[in-house]
Amino acid sequence: MLIKRPQDIAPSEITPPTVYARRREFLKTSALLAASAVLGVSRDQAHAGSRFADVRPSPYSVLEKPNSYKDITSYNNFSEFGFDKSDPAERAPRMKTRPWSVSIEGLVKKPRTLAIEDILKLAPLEERIYRLRCVETWSMVVPWVGFPLARLLKQVEPLGSAKFVAFQTVLDRESMPMLRFPLLDWPYVEGLRLDEAMHPLTLLAVGLYGEELPNQNGAPVRLVVPWKYGFKSAKSLVRIRFTETQPETVWHRAQPEEYGFYANVNPDVSHPRWSQSSERRIGDFFKRKTLPFNGYAEQVAQLYAGMDLGQYY
Repeated sequence: MLIKRPQDIAPSEITPPTVYARRREFLKTSALLAASAVLGVSRDQAHAGSRFADVRPSPYSVLEKPNSYKDITSYNNFSEFGFDKSDPAERAPRMKTRPWSVSIEGLVKKPRTLAIEDILKLAPLEERIYRLRCVETWSMVVPWVGFPLARLLKQVEPLGSAKFVAFQTVLDRESMPMLRFPLLDWPYVEGLRLDEAMHPLTLLAVGLYGEELPNQNGAPVRLVVPWKYGFKSAKSLVRIRFTETQPETVWHRAQPEEYGFYANVNPDVSHPRWSQSSERRIGDFFKRKTLPFNGYAEQVAQLYAGMDLGQYY
């Protein structure tokens, strides 16, 4: 099986970080900031690393408290590095993200290949606090840094015949151990309808918590589509291609009965092996009700007017 059954999942993979671990992290951060204040060091200097300047807050953010940086960067899905939630954080640091470029091609007037440095110049960058909902019924709230994908796509001037956009993840055989096994039809490819890709909620993310994306979260640039299950948000992008027909995506090809092309979060459509009506937020003990479109129905429901969302899941 490509996906573990509930009875196969170890408690360590489901149980969120403990209260004690959170308290220890808080104390560590507090001590660091206190020391910085005594030494006259700014908060940005105290959190040494690659940080973005002039990131503005976004009106699209939810008001919920984000998960901790530790939660977000240690509990991940990134199939190329392994299927356990801890595998990406352990293995992904070996992936080289410089130099890096993304080609934009297909049914466009002006195909381009952009270095990551050019993509980072598509300012202003925004911090968008988005819910993330995964098909395994866990969820997070993540403060992404990025900009609307439409800003990039408009630059290449899509042709009138373009109806869909396909996104491809890098094939790095030196750092991605799972590529040696035919578990999926690599490379990882996902897709959106053009109107979904152009929607203002659809984000091209280059960071989180004000810092550059860690490798396990999809460095150096990834897709974020907050009203869909997480597998739609392809990571570590190297190719964006406009097509007339619906692209064949990696998980839909592998298990179409479990991974529909649309993948809209829908509590009324159960996974073949479990209900999607509730979810567990990482860090919480109790489950909560799953919201249609992951809580973004007001913004995106009109995209699917007249569609049978039980059939087009």
